Amino acid sequence: MSRPLSVGVAGLGTVGGGVLKVLRENADLVAARAGRPIVVTAVSARDRSKDRGVPVAGLRWYDDPVALASDPGVDVVVEAIGGSEGSARALAEATIAAGKSLVTANKALLAVHGAELAALAEAKGVSLAFEAAVAGGIPAIKALREGLAANRISRVAGILNGTCNYILTQMREHGREFADVLADAQKLGYAEADPSFDIDGIDAAHKLSILAALAFGRPVAFDSVYVEGIRRISALDIGFATELGYRIKLLGIARQTDQGIETRVHPCMVPSSAPIARVDGVFNAVVAEGNFVGRVMLEGRGAGEGPTASAMVADLIDLARGRLTPVWGAAGSALSSAPSVPMSAHVGAYYLRLMVVDRPGVIADVTAVLRDEGISLESMLQRGRSPGEAVPVVLVTHETRESAMTKALERIAALNTVMEPPALIRIEAG
Repeated sequence: MSRPLSVGVAGLGTVGGGVLKVLRENADLVAARAGRPIVVTAVSARDRSKDRGVPVAGLRWYDDPVALASDPGVDVVVEAIGGSEGSARALAEATIAAGKSLVTANKALLAVHGAELAALAEAKGVSLAFEAAVAGGIPAIKALREGLAANRISRVAGILNGTCNYILTQMREHGREFADVLADAQKLGYAEADPSFDIDGIDAAHKLSILAALAFGRPVAFDSVYVEGIRRISALDIGFATELGYRIKLLGIARQTDQGIETRVHPCMVPSSAPIARVDGVFNAVVAEGNFVGRVMLEGRGAGEGPTASAMVADLIDLARGRLTPVWGAAGSALSSAPSVPMSAHVGAYYLRLMVVDRPGVIADVTAVLRDEGISLESMLQRGRSPGEAVPVVLVTHETRESAMTKALERIAALNTVMEPPALIRIEAG
């Protein structure tokens, strides 16, 4: 058997510790599939005295992760520090500059700096591997970049954040409000003490920007992603969604249009019969549509020690076998320069829920605004009467342009009979 692949791991938290566990517990299996042993020989972490549940005795230890990249006995570096800046970025740049391949699960780093890191890796002839960066243990990266390489991808979408999916699932199943379910998710460890990265859609946007780069062969463009989280989703809206035959999911959607690439993250109403609507709890799913393969959906756990470490070790196996795949699926010179399409150009159907004073003429005022902006209605729901009090009214539109809907919302919100900001949720096929 060939010389072992020597690995340095920077960051010994949940992810880095998980890599050590997989490589030790499945050492014989990994060696057979890699064609040689894969062994961790050096590590870097802040606290040497901390018990991480995996033995680190005998490994070379670096307090400075950047110094790990210069270790002549390390062939490949696993970055498990996290974050788009600081030590993670410095380590990534130093590793590639040293002519060594990098394995990372760091979606923020890739979303913000992926274009420049990919160019540096190509120039150095090394690999930048990141299977674990999107959807945890689901092989979404390999599927898009390799398994579907013969296809023109027209659309890639998915449930890309398990925290949001868990919260929306609990709200639907138990009729609870967002704040209550979020508090429970924090107690269970599904949400961070500061959950904004997840619930405001930033985490999903990082992942979507990576998927879009792979799907459309274009450098990663995180700044072009429209981002909207789930803070404003209410139990009332989830109830109406069920009544209308939908489920609410936070989706990341990237689509090829005649104008360019559309990338957006926001809550969506999807038909209850759609396969992605049935992906619940902390699970993730990725859907890709190709011109020859049709629609493909992958589902599984999107985070956690086991799934993430599994994906990172799969990348190490590829490197041990000498498999070198261009970061975005093609050489930098062959990448697309397709423009990004602004959210204002999006065309789709909309769910609009208003809290209005129950008195004659209110609906006529609202529909007059929609008429003026060229928006036609498919259906309307109003439950109960409460003269003089606020009641919910739900309107579902036919397909219309986002810019028209934005103007209509501003005018409707200004009506003195509308008692709170309108709730708007976009409708997707799934």
